[in-house]
Amino acid sequence: MPLFLADPVIPFDWQRLWWPGEQEPLYALEVLLRCVVTYLMLLACLRITGRRSVKQLSLFELSIVIGLGSIAGDTMFYPDVPLSHAVIVFGVVMGLYWLFNHFTEISPKFSDWMEGKDVLLLQKGQLHWDNFSNQNLTQKELFGELRQQQVEHLGQLKAVYSEATGQMSLFFYEDADVRPGLCILPEELTRATETITKAGPHACATCGHVHDLQPTAAFACPICRQKTWLPACTARRVT
Repeated sequence: MPLFLADPVIPFDWQRLWWPGEQEPLYALEVLLRCVVTYLMLLACLRITGRRSVKQLSLFELSIVIGLGSIAGDTMFYPDVPLSHAVIVFGVVMGLYWLFNHFTEISPKFSDWMEGKDVLLLQKGQLHWDNFSNQNLTQKELFGELRQQQVEHLGQLKAVYSEATGQMSLFFYEDADVRPGLCILPEELTRATETITKAGPHACATCGHVHDLQPTAAFACPICRQKTWLPACTARRVT
């Protein structure tokens, strides 16, 4: 019994690569028609869903993109996938899109379930620990997003929200109101230590909570219970 039931594939078979023998050359015109029709349906769907970037797509909209991409690609050149099937799929998916959008407008609970909720991640210069710890987001990812907005330390921030689209909304303190906070520059974070050698305000390297500490060998943060600290930074924001 042969190990593989399929016919062996001849490498660099140019006839197979360029045009397999199962279809007549005239099938190229059908592929052309399939591409035009499918592309027009894709354009119509994009017009219906509106002008959004990939990062602004909700989970349902992203599932539409994945699903329609699959059916569109298959319909363009597979001879055993009729155009009528593609039309049905496009119609059903866009009907669901309209129906779900309608429900999200009339039902806040359904909207939260479908698109997610806005989450307060940071407030008054420190992480909102209960909210942050329940998110599928690491400290490294959050701090990276903040650094892209020229944030040097958390004390410059009044609040940070994670929007339903996955984007971050940042609200800054005025310069005169900037608080001592955790410096989020990578080279500074590596200097976090459990040993406090100098009295003064220190920021927890995990949640950003600022506490006046005296020299000590170890002190657990009252918010997250971690024990690594950095001297709090007070730099003003420079844009």
